[in-house]
Amino acid sequence: MLHTARRLLTAPLLLAALGAGLIVAPGAAEAAGVSATIHVGSTLKVRSGPSLTAKVVGTVRNKQKVTVACYVPGQKVKGSLRTTTSWDRLGAGRYVSHGYVKAARSLPRCAVSSPTAVPTKSKTSGTARYVIGTVKSTDGSVNLRSGSATTESVTGTVASGAKIDLTCAVTGQYVAGTVRSTNQWDRTPTGSYISHAYIYSGPLPVCAGSPVPAPSVTLTPAEFIAASVSGAQRGWRDYGVPPSVTIAQAILESGWGRSGLASVDRNYFGIKCQNGSYGKLANGCHVYRTNECTKAGSCFATSASFRTYATQSHSFRDHGSFLRVNSRYAGAFAHTKDANKFIWAVWKAGYATDPNYYTKVTGIMAAYDLYKYDTWK
Repeated sequence: MLHTARRLLTAPLLLAALGAGLIVAPGAAEAAGVSATIHVGSTLKVRSGPSLTAKVVGTVRNKQKVTVACYVPGQKVKGSLRTTTSWDRLGAGRYVSHGYVKAARSLPRCAVSSPTAVPTKSKTSGTARYVIGTVKSTDGSVNLRSGSATTESVTGTVASGAKIDLTCAVTGQYVAGTVRSTNQWDRTPTGSYISHAYIYSGPLPVCAGSPVPAPSVTLTPAEFIAASVSGAQRGWRDYGVPPSVTIAQAILESGWGRSGLASVDRNYFGIKCQNGSYGKLANGCHVYRTNECTKAGSCFATSASFRTYATQSHSFRDHGSFLRVNSRYAGAFAHTKDANKFIWAVWKAGYATDPNYYTKVTGIMAAYDLYKYDTWK
Protein backbone atom coordinates (compact mmCIF):
# COMPACT_ATOMS: atom_id res chain seq x y z
CA MET A 1 0.00 0.00 0.00
CA LEU A 2 1.17 3.49 -0.66
CA HIS A 3 0.97 5.78 2.34
CA THR A 4 2.37 9.21 1.55
CA ALA A 5 1.71 12.55 3.14
CA ARG A 6 0.74 15.24 0.76
CA ARG A 7 1.46 18.81 1.47
CA LEU A 8 1.65 21.05 -1.48
CA LEU A 9 3.16 24.60 -1.52
CA THR A 10 3.47 28.01 -3.41
CA ALA A 11 5.56 31.22 -3.83
CA PRO A 12 5.47 35.00 -4.29
CA LEU A 13 2.47 35.74 -6.43
CA LEU A 14 1.26 38.63 -8.56
CA LEU A 15 -2.16 39.15 -7.02
CA ALA A 16 -4.88 41.53 -8.11
CA ALA A 17 -6.99 41.70 -4.96
CA LEU A 18 -5.40 43.77 -2.21
CA GLY A 19 -6.26 44.96 1.31
CA ALA A 20 -9.23 47.22 1.83
CA GLY A 21 -8.65 50.95 1.53
CA LEU A 22 -5.25 50.65 -0.15
CA ILE A 23 -5.92 51.24 -3.81
CA VAL A 24 -5.23 54.78 -4.94
CA ALA A 25 -3.50 56.02 -8.05
CA PRO A 26 0.29 56.29 -7.82
CA GLY A 27 1.55 59.84 -8.00
CA ALA A 28 3.04 62.54 -5.87
CA ALA A 29 2.19 60.74 -2.64
CA GLU A 30 4.58 57.96 -3.63
CA ALA A 31 7.49 60.33 -3.96
CA ALA A 32 6.76 62.06 -0.65
CA GLY A 33 6.11 58.88 1.32
CA VAL A 34 3.51 58.14 3.99
CA SER A 35 4.27 58.11 7.71
CA ALA A 36 3.52 54.74 9.36
CA THR A 37 4.09 52.79 12.59
CA ILE A 38 5.20 49.16 12.92
CA HIS A 39 3.05 46.90 15.13
CA VAL A 40 4.84 43.64 15.90
CA GLY A 41 5.64 41.55 18.96
CA SER A 42 9.32 42.50 19.01
CA THR A 43 11.06 43.02 15.66
CA LEU A 44 9.96 42.65 12.04
CA LYS A 45 12.29 41.51 9.27
CA VAL A 46 12.79 43.81 6.30
CA ARG A 47 13.18 41.82 3.09
CA SER A 48 14.62 42.41 -0.36
CA GLY A 49 11.30 41.56 -2.03
CA PRO A 50 7.59 41.09 -1.22
CA SER A 51 7.93 37.52 0.05
CA LEU A 52 8.84 35.62 3.21
CA THR A 53 11.42 33.76 1.12
CA ALA A 54 13.19 36.96 0.05
CA LYS A 55 16.56 37.83 1.61
CA VAL A 56 16.48 39.59 5.00
CA VAL A 57 18.11 43.01 4.63
CA GLY A 58 17.32 44.48 8.05
CA THR A 59 14.79 44.73 10.88
CA VAL A 60 12.39 47.26 12.37
CA ARG A 61 11.14 47.22 15.96
CA ASN A 62 7.69 47.49 17.49
CA LYS A 63 6.30 51.08 17.51
CA GLN A 64 9.07 52.25 15.21
CA LYS A 65 8.13 55.10 12.87
CA VAL A 66 8.86 54.47 9.19
CA THR A 67 8.14 56.16 5.89
CA VAL A 68 6.39 54.02 3.30
CA ALA A 69 6.88 54.96 -0.34
CA CYS A 70 4.14 52.73 -1.80
CA TYR A 71 2.85 49.16 -1.76
CA VAL A 72 3.16 46.15 -4.12
CA PRO A 73 1.32 42.82 -4.29
CA GLY A 74 3.20 39.85 -2.89
CA GLN A 75 2.96 36.81 -0.66
CA LYS A 76 -0.06 36.63 1.63
CA VAL A 77 0.89 37.17 5.29
CA LYS A 78 -1.14 36.99 8.50
CA GLY A 79 0.17 39.91 10.51
CA SER A 80 -0.65 41.44 13.88
CA LEU A 81 -3.04 43.98 12.28
CA ARG A 82 -4.46 42.16 9.25
CA THR A 83 -4.01 39.34 6.76
CA THR A 84 -2.99 40.79 3.42
CA THR A 85 -1.07 40.29 0.17
CA SER A 86 0.25 43.87 0.27
CA TRP A 87 3.88 44.66 1.01
CA ASP A 88 5.08 48.17 1.83
CA ARG A 89 8.22 49.49 0.17
CA LEU A 90 10.44 51.41 2.56
CA GLY A 91 13.07 52.01 -0.09
CA ALA A 92 14.82 50.28 -2.96
CA GLY A 93 14.99 46.57 -2.14
CA ARG A 94 13.39 47.05 1.30
CA TYR A 95 9.90 45.63 1.98
CA VAL A 96 7.76 44.76 5.01
CA SER A 97 4.36 43.10 5.06
CA HIS A 98 1.47 45.55 5.39
CA GLY A 99 0.02 43.09 7.90
CA TYR A 100 2.20 44.82 10.54
CA VAL A 101 1.96 48.43 9.39
CA LYS A 102 -0.45 51.19 10.49
CA ALA A 103 -0.22 54.04 7.99
CA ALA A 104 -1.31 57.63 8.58
CA ARG A 105 -3.33 57.53 5.34
CA SER A 106 -3.98 55.41 2.30
CA LEU A 107 -0.90 54.12 0.53
CA PRO A 108 -0.32 54.55 -3.20
CA ARG A 109 0.40 51.53 -5.31
CA CYS A 110 3.97 51.47 -6.59
CA ALA A 111 4.33 52.71 -10.14
CA VAL A 112 4.26 50.04 -12.83
CA SER A 113 7.91 50.68 -13.56
CA SER A 114 8.76 48.86 -10.32
CA PRO A 115 10.42 45.51 -11.06
CA THR A 116 8.29 43.80 -8.39
CA ALA A 117 5.04 45.04 -9.87
CA VAL A 118 5.62 44.27 -13.55
CA PRO A 119 4.63 40.78 -14.78
CA THR A 120 7.27 38.91 -16.73
CA LYS A 121 6.82 39.44 -20.45
CA SER A 122 6.06 36.51 -22.74
CA LYS A 123 9.23 35.38 -24.43
CA THR A 124 7.34 34.37 -27.57
CA SER A 125 5.06 37.33 -28.14
CA GLY A 126 6.56 40.07 -25.99
CA THR A 127 3.09 40.60 -24.46
CA ALA A 128 2.18 39.52 -20.93
CA ARG A 129 -0.95 37.34 -21.11
CA TYR A 130 -2.11 35.64 -17.94
CA VAL A 131 -5.03 33.57 -16.73
CA ILE A 132 -6.07 34.38 -13.17
CA GLY A 133 -6.53 31.26 -11.04
CA THR A 134 -7.98 30.78 -7.56
CA VAL A 135 -6.27 28.42 -5.12
CA LYS A 136 -8.58 25.99 -3.30
CA SER A 137 -7.11 23.68 -0.67
CA THR A 138 -8.41 21.76 2.31
CA ASP A 139 -4.82 20.67 3.07
CA GLY A 140 -3.50 24.05 4.19
CA SER A 141 -1.27 26.28 2.11
CA VAL A 142 -0.21 25.03 -1.31
CA ASN A 143 3.42 24.89 -2.40
CA LEU A 144 4.96 26.67 -5.32
CA ARG A 145 7.88 24.63 -6.61
CA SER A 146 10.84 25.06 -8.90
CA GLY A 147 9.56 22.28 -11.17
CA SER A 148 6.45 20.22 -11.92
CA ALA A 149 6.79 17.60 -9.16
CA THR A 150 6.47 17.40 -5.39
CA THR A 151 10.15 16.41 -5.19
CA GLU A 152 11.23 19.79 -6.59
CA SER A 153 12.37 22.52 -4.19
CA VAL A 154 9.74 24.75 -2.60
CA THR A 155 9.90 28.38 -3.69
CA GLY A 156 7.00 29.66 -1.57
CA THR A 157 3.46 29.03 -0.35
CA VAL A 158 0.01 30.43 -1.09
CA ALA A 159 -3.12 30.21 1.00
CA SER A 160 -6.45 28.77 -0.06
CA GLY A 161 -8.62 31.46 -1.64
CA ALA A 162 -5.73 33.51 -3.01
CA LYS A 163 -5.63 34.68 -6.62
CA ILE A 164 -2.62 33.79 -8.75
CA ASP A 165 -1.43 34.72 -12.24
CA LEU A 166 -0.79 31.72 -14.50
CA THR A 167 0.97 31.71 -17.86
CA CYS A 168 0.74 28.17 -19.24
CA ALA A 169 0.44 24.46 -18.33
CA VAL A 170 3.01 21.66 -18.31
CA THR A 171 2.84 17.90 -17.80
CA GLY A 172 4.29 16.74 -14.49
CA GLN A 173 3.67 14.51 -11.49
CA TYR A 174 0.10 13.42 -10.84
CA VAL A 175 -1.37 14.97 -7.72
CA ALA A 176 -4.69 14.20 -6.03
CA GLY A 177 -5.80 17.59 -4.74
CA THR A 178 -8.86 19.37 -3.41
CA VAL A 179 -10.18 20.39 -6.83
CA ARG A 180 -9.17 17.40 -8.98
CA SER A 181 -6.49 14.79 -9.68
CA THR A 182 -4.29 15.67 -12.60
CA ASN A 183 -0.78 15.66 -14.03
CA GLN A 184 -1.13 19.31 -15.02
CA TRP A 185 1.09 21.89 -13.34
CA ASP A 186 0.63 25.60 -13.94
CA ARG A 187 3.54 27.96 -14.48
CA THR A 188 3.50 31.40 -12.85
CA PRO A 189 5.12 34.57 -14.23
CA THR A 190 7.99 34.12 -11.75
CA GLY A 191 8.85 30.69 -13.21
CA SER A 192 7.47 28.66 -10.29
CA TYR A 193 4.95 25.84 -10.65
CA ILE A 194 1.76 24.95 -8.78
CA SER A 195 -0.27 21.77 -9.18
CA HIS A 196 -3.50 22.33 -11.12
CA ALA A 197 -5.08 19.88 -8.65
CA TYR A 198 -5.57 22.92 -6.36
CA ILE A 199 -6.55 25.54 -8.96
CA TYR A 200 -9.82 26.86 -10.38
CA SER A 201 -9.09 28.74 -13.60
CA GLY A 202 -9.99 29.15 -17.23
CA PRO A 203 -8.14 27.06 -19.84
CA LEU A 204 -4.39 27.55 -20.02
CA PRO A 205 -2.22 27.18 -23.13
CA VAL A 206 0.32 24.38 -23.04
CA CYS A 207 3.83 25.67 -22.34
CA ALA A 208 6.18 25.40 -25.31
CA GLY A 209 7.86 22.00 -25.44
CA SER A 210 5.54 20.29 -22.95
CA PRO A 211 3.18 17.37 -23.81
CA VAL A 212 -0.53 18.02 -23.38
CA PRO A 213 -1.54 17.13 -19.78
CA ALA A 214 -3.91 14.20 -19.41
CA PRO A 215 -7.56 15.03 -18.66
CA SER A 216 -8.55 14.87 -15.01
CA VAL A 217 -11.12 12.50 -13.56
CA THR A 218 -14.37 14.20 -12.61
CA LEU A 219 -16.83 11.40 -11.74
CA THR A 220 -19.48 12.35 -9.19
CA PRO A 221 -19.75 10.12 -6.09
CA ALA A 222 -22.88 8.47 -7.51
CA GLU A 223 -21.16 7.82 -10.83
CA PHE A 224 -18.06 6.40 -9.12
CA ILE A 225 -20.12 4.04 -6.95
CA ALA A 226 -22.18 2.88 -9.93
CA ALA A 227 -18.99 2.11 -11.86
CA SER A 228 -17.58 0.20 -8.87
CA VAL A 229 -20.39 -2.21 -8.07
CA SER A 230 -19.75 -4.85 -10.74
CA GLY A 231 -16.04 -5.25 -9.98
CA ALA A 232 -16.61 -5.24 -6.22
CA GLN A 233 -19.29 -7.92 -6.46
CA ARG A 234 -17.07 -10.01 -8.73
CA GLY A 235 -14.35 -9.68 -6.08
CA TRP A 236 -16.79 -11.05 -3.50
CA ARG A 237 -17.66 -14.05 -5.66
CA ASP A 238 -14.00 -14.81 -6.47
CA TYR A 239 -12.32 -14.06 -3.14
CA GLY A 240 -14.90 -13.35 -0.44
CA VAL A 241 -14.25 -9.65 0.23
CA PRO A 242 -17.56 -7.86 1.00
CA PRO A 243 -18.41 -5.47 -1.89
CA SER A 244 -19.20 -2.63 0.53
CA VAL A 245 -15.67 -2.89 1.94
CA THR A 246 -14.02 -2.91 -1.50
CA ILE A 247 -15.98 0.12 -2.71
CA ALA A 248 -15.38 2.12 0.49
CA GLN A 249 -11.65 1.36 0.46
CA ALA A 250 -11.43 2.41 -3.19
CA ILE A 251 -13.20 5.70 -2.40
CA LEU A 252 -10.85 6.44 0.49
CA GLU A 253 -7.60 5.29 -1.10
CA SER A 254 -8.11 6.73 -4.60
CA GLY A 255 -10.01 9.90 -3.64
CA TRP A 256 -13.08 8.86 -5.63
CA GLY A 257 -10.89 7.68 -8.49
CA ARG A 258 -9.05 11.01 -8.76
CA SER A 259 -5.60 9.85 -7.67
CA GLY A 260 -2.89 9.61 -10.28
CA LEU A 261 -2.71 5.84 -9.90
CA ALA A 262 -6.46 5.47 -10.44
CA SER A 263 -6.94 8.00 -13.23
CA VAL A 264 -3.95 6.82 -15.26
CA ASP A 265 -3.35 3.17 -14.32
CA ARG A 266 -6.77 2.15 -12.90
CA ASN A 267 -4.98 1.17 -9.68
CA TYR A 268 -7.43 2.08 -6.90
CA PHE A 269 -5.57 0.54 -3.94
CA GLY A 270 -1.90 1.36 -4.46
CA ILE A 271 -0.91 -2.27 -5.02
CA LYS A 272 2.76 -2.47 -6.02
CA CYS A 273 4.66 -4.72 -8.37
CA GLN A 274 7.04 -7.12 -6.62
CA ASN A 275 10.39 -7.54 -8.38
CA GLY A 276 8.71 -6.80 -11.71
CA SER A 277 5.91 -9.31 -11.10
CA TYR A 278 2.35 -7.97 -11.36
CA GLY A 279 0.23 -11.11 -11.01
CA LYS A 280 -2.56 -12.42 -13.22
CA LEU A 281 -5.04 -9.53 -13.08
CA ALA A 282 -2.77 -6.54 -13.71
CA ASN A 283 -1.28 -5.83 -17.14
CA GLY A 284 2.02 -4.19 -16.24
CA CYS A 285 3.97 -1.89 -13.92
CA HIS A 286 4.42 1.89 -13.79
CA VAL A 287 7.33 3.45 -11.90
CA TYR A 288 6.56 6.67 -10.03
CA ARG A 289 8.71 9.04 -8.02
CA THR A 290 7.31 9.22 -4.49
CA ASN A 291 8.08 10.64 -1.06
CA GLU A 292 8.34 8.17 1.82
CA CYS A 293 8.87 8.79 5.52
CA THR A 294 10.46 6.77 8.30
CA LYS A 295 8.81 6.25 11.68
CA ALA A 296 11.15 8.90 13.05
CA GLY A 297 9.61 11.43 10.66
CA SER A 298 12.51 11.69 8.21
CA CYS A 299 11.22 11.89 4.62
CA PHE A 300 13.07 11.19 1.40
CA ALA A 301 12.46 10.92 -2.34
CA THR A 302 12.42 7.45 -3.86
CA SER A 303 10.73 5.50 -6.64
CA ALA A 304 8.14 2.73 -6.52
CA SER A 305 6.61 0.43 -9.11
CA PHE A 306 2.81 0.12 -9.10
CA ARG A 307 0.54 -2.30 -10.94
CA THR A 308 -1.47 -1.10 -13.92
CA TYR A 309 -4.85 -2.51 -14.99
CA ALA A 310 -6.92 -2.66 -18.15
CA THR A 311 -10.16 -1.99 -16.26
CA GLN A 312 -11.44 -0.84 -12.87
CA SER A 313 -12.95 -4.29 -12.35
CA HIS A 314 -9.53 -5.93 -12.68
CA SER A 315 -8.15 -3.62 -9.99
CA PHE A 316 -11.04 -4.41 -7.65
CA ARG A 317 -10.63 -8.15 -8.17
CA ASP A 318 -6.87 -7.92 -7.61
CA HIS A 319 -7.60 -6.15 -4.33
CA GLY A 320 -9.60 -9.22 -3.27
CA SER A 321 -6.78 -11.50 -4.39
CA PHE A 322 -4.22 -9.41 -2.51
CA LEU A 323 -6.12 -9.77 0.76
CA ARG A 324 -6.85 -13.48 0.21
CA VAL A 325 -3.28 -14.60 -0.54
CA ASN A 326 -1.66 -12.60 2.29
CA SER A 327 -1.71 -14.77 5.40
CA ARG A 328 -1.74 -11.77 7.72
CA TYR A 329 -5.36 -11.08 6.67
CA ALA A 330 -6.55 -14.69 6.99
CA GLY A 331 -8.56 -13.91 10.11
CA ALA A 332 -10.73 -11.42 8.24
CA PHE A 333 -12.16 -14.18 6.04
CA ALA A 334 -14.02 -15.59 9.03
CA HIS A 335 -16.29 -12.54 8.55
CA THR A 336 -16.98 -12.52 4.81
CA LYS A 337 -20.68 -11.84 5.49
CA ASP A 338 -20.11 -9.13 8.09
CA ALA A 339 -18.56 -6.11 6.38
CA ASN A 340 -17.72 -4.16 9.56
CA LYS A 341 -16.01 -7.10 11.25
CA PHE A 342 -14.16 -7.88 8.03
CA ILE A 343 -12.60 -4.43 7.66
CA TRP A 344 -11.89 -4.29 11.42
CA ALA A 345 -9.85 -7.51 11.13
CA VAL A 346 -8.03 -6.24 8.04
CA TRP A 347 -7.14 -2.97 9.75
CA LYS A 348 -6.01 -4.68 12.98
CA ALA A 349 -3.78 -6.97 10.92
CA GLY A 350 -1.81 -3.91 9.82
CA TYR A 351 -3.34 -2.95 6.48
CA ALA A 352 -3.09 0.78 7.27
CA THR A 353 -1.22 2.81 9.88
CA ASP A 354 -3.91 5.50 10.08
CA PRO A 355 -5.49 5.13 13.57
CA ASN A 356 -8.81 6.31 12.11
CA TYR A 357 -8.77 4.03 9.06
CA TYR A 358 -11.52 1.70 10.30
CA THR A 359 -13.74 4.65 11.26
CA LYS A 360 -13.19 6.30 7.90
CA VAL A 361 -14.03 3.18 5.89
CA THR A 362 -17.14 2.29 7.87
CA GLY A 363 -18.22 5.93 7.83
CA ILE A 364 -18.13 5.88 4.02
CA MET A 365 -20.02 2.58 3.97
CA ALA A 366 -22.78 4.04 6.13
CA ALA A 367 -22.92 7.48 4.49
CA TYR A 368 -23.44 6.04 1.01
CA ASP A 369 -25.37 2.91 2.07
CA LEU A 370 -22.79 0.65 0.44
CA TYR A 371 -24.06 -2.32 2.44
CA LYS A 372 -26.87 -2.74 -0.10
CA TYR A 373 -24.30 -4.01 -2.60
CA ASP A 374 -23.32 -6.95 -0.37
CA THR A 375 -24.74 -9.68 -2.57
CA TRP A 376 -25.49 -12.25 0.15
CA LYS A 377 -28.32 -10.02 1.43
